[in-house]
Amino acid sequence: MPKPTPPNAPELDSDQDLSFTDMMQDVVRIKSDKVERKNPTRRELLRKGIGLDYHREQASKEEERIIDGLSSEAVDIVDSEEELLFASQGVQISTLKRLKKGHIHWEAGIDLHGMTVDTARDEFSQFMRDATRQGLRCVLVVHGKSYSGSGREPVLKSYVNDWLKQLPYVIAFVSAQPQEGGTGALYVLLKQNRAK
Repeated sequence: MPKPTPPNAPELDSDQDLSFTDMMQDVVRIKSDKVERKNPTRRELLRKGIGLDYHREQASKEEERIIDGLSSEAVDIVDSEEELLFASQGVQISTLKRLKKGHIHWEAGIDLHGMTVDTARDEFSQFMRDATRQGLRCVLVVHGKSYSGSGREPVLKSYVNDWLKQLPYVIAFVSAQPQEGGTGALYVLLKQNRAK
């Protein structure tokens, strides 16, 4: 369908070319240079009586979206009896050895075994955030070995292994000593907050 011609447009001859100036003769300049914002400013919210609680709520929602980015996608399955070991760059071997021997005291722990993957992920995520907010140095995460059913794979162990590697504040983790869960638990070393 052909476009309608503006009322002041010059007549076109099939052999005639129009210049840019001729084409733009009916265009009117927009006088406003302001952009319409979608989100109200703090001052506008205070005028309406909404206040700081609105901003705090929005910030906490944003924090949840960013921090709880732990994947529930398929992971590489590890063996029930496999000892897990991870250290980020810069962790000294002596620190890793002390962690492995249980010589770095863990200050809090969580028991995830028996939970579904989604429930475990939510509990784990909340626990790890709380641990970092409290400035804890080392925590114990019990994931279990999946011995409850014959031929069952250690799904939670595999997910926890993957989730810990996704968290930037986890600098190392190793399988625990036998008396504290052995290959069904992990000592997790957290990055210390230097601002305190």
